This record gives sequence, C-alpha cells and structure tokens, in this order.
Amino acid sequence: MKIHLLIVDPQNDFCNPGIDMSAMLKEQKMLISDNVAPEIINPGSLFVPGADMDMIRLAAMIRRLKDKLDDIHVTLDSHHFVDIAHPIFWMDTQGQNPGPFTIITAKDVSDGVWRTTNPQFQKRGLEYVVSLENNGRYPLCIWPPHCRIASFGYGVVSVLGDVLLKWEEDFAMVDYVTKGSNFWTEHYSAVQADVPDPEDPSTQLNMPLIETLQEADIILLAGEARSHCLANTVTDIADNFGEDNIKKLVLLEDATSNVPGFEQMGNDFISNMTKRGMQISTTEEYLK
Repeated sequence: MKIHLLIVDPQNDFCNPGIDMSAMLKEQKMLISDNVAPEIINPGSLFVPGADMDMIRLAAMIRRLKDKLDDIHVTLDSHHFVDIAHPIFWMDTQGQNPGPFTIITAKDVSDGVWRTTNPQFQKRGLEYVVSLENNGRYPLCIWPPHCRIASFGYGVVSVLGDVLLKWEEDFAMVDYVTKGSNFWTEHYSAVQADVPDPEDPSTQLNMPLIETLQEADIILLAGEARSHCLANTVTDIADNFGEDNIKKLVLLEDATSNVPGFEQMGNDFISNMTKRGMQISTTEEYLK
C-alpha cells in the first residue's frame, strides 16, 4: 500500500510557542540528538495553540512509520511583508493600519472605510474583496505579518524539521510546496489561491500535486491550521480528485489545531469531509 503524508504549513510562525522544547523532548525520548543547546526563541507571530504538540506527535509518528511512508509533501506559507492580508496594505481615513483579525468587506472599501495604503492599488484592492465575496470562502481577514520569506518564522519548526531531514537520509526526498508569495491574493489552499491571478501560474490550480497524490492509496493529512489552510487544501484536493478517491484521505486529528475563534470552521470542515468519505485517525493509532 502506497502511503503519502501531506503536512500543511508546519512553520515556526504557526507552531512555535516561543519556548525551548529540547528538555521536554529529551524527557520523552523524542529528541534525535542529545547535543542540543537550549535556545531563546521568539513565539510565532501567528502561533496556533496546540500546534507545538501537534508537531511533536507527528514527528514521533514519522519516526515510527519510517520507510512505510512512500512520500512526504510539506506546504510552506510564503509571504512578503507587503501582502493584501497584512496590515501595511490598508489604512483607514485617519491613516491608521488595521489591527490583526480585522475583517475588510467590499462595502468597507467602496465606502472608503478602508483604502489601500498605496493609491495605485485601490482599484485592484476593491476588485479583490469583491471577488472574495463572490467565491464565498472567506471575507478578507487581516493577519499579523507571518511566514515572511527568509525569516525565522518561515522555517519548519525544528522538532519536525529534524525528523524530515532524517527521513531523507534513506535517499528519500521531501516534496516542499510553496504558496502565498503573490501579494495580490490570499493563498490558504496549497492547491490554488483564493482569487487566482491569471498572470501568475503559481496561484492557479496545482495539478501536478493533485496528480501525484492520486497515485497514493492512502493520504495522511496533518498541519496548521485546521480551520484555514488545512481545510482549504484538503477541500480543494477533494474537489479535484473525484469522489471515489476521497476515501484515500485520512485526517490525523491529533496533528492539527484551529485558529482560536475559528473552531466552528474546523468542525464544519471535518463534518463536511467525513460525509464525503474522509477517514479519521490519530498519529498513535495509524498502523499501530
């Protein structure tokens, strides 16, 4: 049986609580090397409560399954500081940028409540929020700047990254899939942007990823956040998979968490996808 593992955005900005975890990992015998010095770590700018333990459990599963995993795919949220969903992109009538988690609607932009900081972006900014409302996924939510390319927050959280490097030593190769570097659109899903840019192929449907996953018999699903990037990625895969293939999807429910305040979105995702055939398991129970 060919098993693929898909890990969504296991990055420091989502998964690192800002503490050194080496002592705890050593105590649980989950540290690959004993020669790890304690570190002072800044918390992830968009830390998802529970994500640190999700990654510890997932790393333990990868070590346990080892060569039973035929392929590992890791998506990476990849943003610039200037991004349509970051505060710097917008300002109010007083010239103030919106705070994190501000919702900006098409009416807000058309009424002048919010306008683009760069006046040349105004027309396209309005077109974007209108398109978002038309596609019915999410309204525009302003997030703290996160997963900025080349920053510490962009990197894979070390407890998982170390295990992925170890897995590659057996002449395997992790498939890293980047998303989000086009600042004109949000890119929750690794399969396609929320509003694809016709001039940017990276925002359009990622058929090579879908076709690779279709070769698997089982696709294990993990990562952050269940309410947003994981939910959208899995839903887009299912929508382009054919209903008969959805039974291949297995959510590792102890390796994913919700953004606080958006728990219902995570619950709705699980409810909708299990009705379509997605299975549920855990990192400890799968192939125990």
